[in-house]
Amino acid sequence: MTTMKTLMTAVLLTVAVNYIMAQQPILTGFHADPEVLYSTKTKKYYIYSTTDGTPGWGGHDFSVFSSKNLVDWKDEGKMLDVKGDQVKWATGNAWAPCIIEKEGKYYFYFSAHNPQSKRKEIGVAVSDSPTGPFVDSGAPIITDKDRPKEARGGQAIDVDVFKDPKSGKYYLYWGNGFMAGAELNDDMLSVKKETITLLTPKDGSLQTWAYREGTYVFWRKGKYYFLWSVDDTGSPNYHVCYGTAESPLGPIHIDEDSYLVLKQKPEDGIYGTAHNSVLQIPGKDKWYIVYHRINKDYVNHEPGIHREVCIDRMTFDKQGRIIPVVPTLDGPAPLKKK
Repeated sequence: MTTMKTLMTAVLLTVAVNYIMAQQPILTGFHADPEVLYSTKTKKYYIYSTTDGTPGWGGHDFSVFSSKNLVDWKDEGKMLDVKGDQVKWATGNAWAPCIIEKEGKYYFYFSAHNPQSKRKEIGVAVSDSPTGPFVDSGAPIITDKDRPKEARGGQAIDVDVFKDPKSGKYYLYWGNGFMAGAELNDDMLSVKKETITLLTPKDGSLQTWAYREGTYVFWRKGKYYFLWSVDDTGSPNYHVCYGTAESPLGPIHIDEDSYLVLKQKPEDGIYGTAHNSVLQIPGKDKWYIVYHRINKDYVNHEPGIHREVCIDRMTFDKQGRIIPVVPTLDGPAPLKKK
């Protein structure tokens, strides 16, 4: 009898642990291009996403989700709509946002379609709360006119914002087919045009590190890490690579022995793992990568608009190189309460 009770207890514990950790994808529904933020105001984590599942990437609003442990996520609702009165210069195609906290305010950068230029451009909206309401600045912060002269590629999309811990300055990055960066002015609503720099990593192929989009920048132990996505978002081969630099505006160095961050794992039905953001747990050398993958039921039918958000641990070796992340089906354990 005792043996049976012990066995049943073990089975129940196993089921409970699997239930707690079986969270991939971590958000309900189709979402892509996840941006993760830790708020010093609320002491919570937030994810902002491209709303997915619409033909032609035609979503027009952004959602925000909150969590205390990186496993249980609460839908905080739609925090910005680019097809209504909130953003008067845009009509849709709400894509790939990023956000940063500065002096009690939250600056939310996003790309959307501008009917006047007939191009995708980058806007910024501001709030006192990580969940809004957000107020748009009234005009794009980045347009096609801000493209570096040498740049070759697509439009002004896939924005990233970064605070340099060494200088205290803020930087903006963007591009599709090219990577551009610039220092932000103190108002966070405009860039210093004279600092606009072409940063596109050189060489590579679709099987290695050829730059496509989705720049993400972070700093660790004296190094600036630049992450980006390779190939097309509808391809199972969509993956993440990286390089390092000694300044926020490059140049970017690629170690040919260590450039891969994350790629598909077909044997587990995991495809198109890319367009990521990175989270450092405050005060710790503990890191996570938040990314989207193609929903496995849509790999052969509209894969580029049926994506879902996942999270996994990201680690480094003694030389500071990123150890390639193995995407999981269940994700990491929840953070422990302090």
